[in-house]
Amino acid sequence: VQLQASGGGAVQIGGSLRLSCTASGGVFSTAAMYWYRQAPGMQRELVASIVAGGSTNYADSVKGRFTISRDNAKNTVFLQMNSLKPEDTATYYCASYFPGIGNYWGQGTQVTVSS
Repeated sequence: VQLQASGGGAVQIGGSLRLSCTASGGVFSTAAMYWYRQAPGMQRELVASIVAGGSTNYADSVKGRFTISRDNAKNTVFLQMNSLKPEDTATYYCASYFPGIGNYWGQGTQVTVSS
């Protein structure tokens, strides 16, 4: 399984970005998908998750601002990020758990929020 993340960039405070992560290999519809982020000098933290059935969970710091979704036909998970704050600046990683196969990580995509 390979995960390819994209969509990062530089945005002003209050702006929006949409991250995408496309999986190749594995049965995407069965996978739990995750977005993590890691800021310099900080531990990697789980931002949002979506399981095969579509249930979602979010870190308290992003609730109401970020939305995770998936398109099984495109083998892609999205993270819509609105009302971005400087503290959202980090490298964002997608990850997955494919039942019976294991855990996989994509490469990071940088998100920078500034005034």
